[in-house]
Amino acid sequence: MASALRRPLLAGNWKMNLTLTQSVELARLVVSGANTASGEVAVFVPFTAIAVVAETLKGSPVRLGAQDCYWEASGAFTGEVSVSQVSDAGGQMVLIGHSERRKLFGETDDHVNKKLGAALKGGLTPVVCIGETLEERESQKTWRVLETQIAGGLKGFAPADLAKVVVAYEPVWAIGTGKTASPAQAQEAHAFIRQQLKNIHEGFASGCRILYGGSVTADNVDALMAQADVDGALVGGASLKKDFLRIM
Repeated sequence: MASALRRPLLAGNWKMNLTLTQSVELARLVVSGANTASGEVAVFVPFTAIAVVAETLKGSPVRLGAQDCYWEASGAFTGEVSVSQVSDAGGQMVLIGHSERRKLFGETDDHVNKKLGAALKGGLTPVVCIGETLEERESQKTWRVLETQIAGGLKGFAPADLAKVVVAYEPVWAIGTGKTASPAQAQEAHAFIRQQLKNIHEGFASGCRILYGGSVTADNVDALMAQADVDGALVGGASLKKDFLRIM
């Protein structure tokens, strides 16, 4: 079981799904189960839905996040959304460096680092995503990839700056594929990540929540959450269904 120091976080990433009406319906469902949840609950919604979902979540313990942000405060960056715009719409958290952003849109560790700086400066709780592809795992590069992504994404920040940071381990080969890392594989990766965080600061490492993301379901969440260094889950497809109540 995760350390008592770290409150579990169960987070749903809605990705590019749902109309405004559907978003409000799903947010109401999440609120209905939030008071019996076994930890903190958050939903990461499309930019278009942040304001309406914020209204729906008002007065509930559910936290609201955006799926991305840009590092500049304002300006001629067509299609981008700044941290202050996320915050103004009601967002409190933000995903940074999700594997789909890295793989489909060419996001680099340097981009992650800049976005992290903007999120921290703007008062959002950042969830920094890291993880290896199937090819990297099969060629024994998992540890090198994780080490590089952590070092590149978190470079230049003092431990005090990073106190709010959440890390999400998402093995890319397990996202949307129905394949899940076994509880032992997840624990091995999470323990390695925590060891890397210790290189930044011992206190930061022991307090930082590390979430597992990658085909989390109502059926496998218990075994994953039983691992010592798994402090929660970043849930994709299952967060759009009633199953998410069971996961919470």
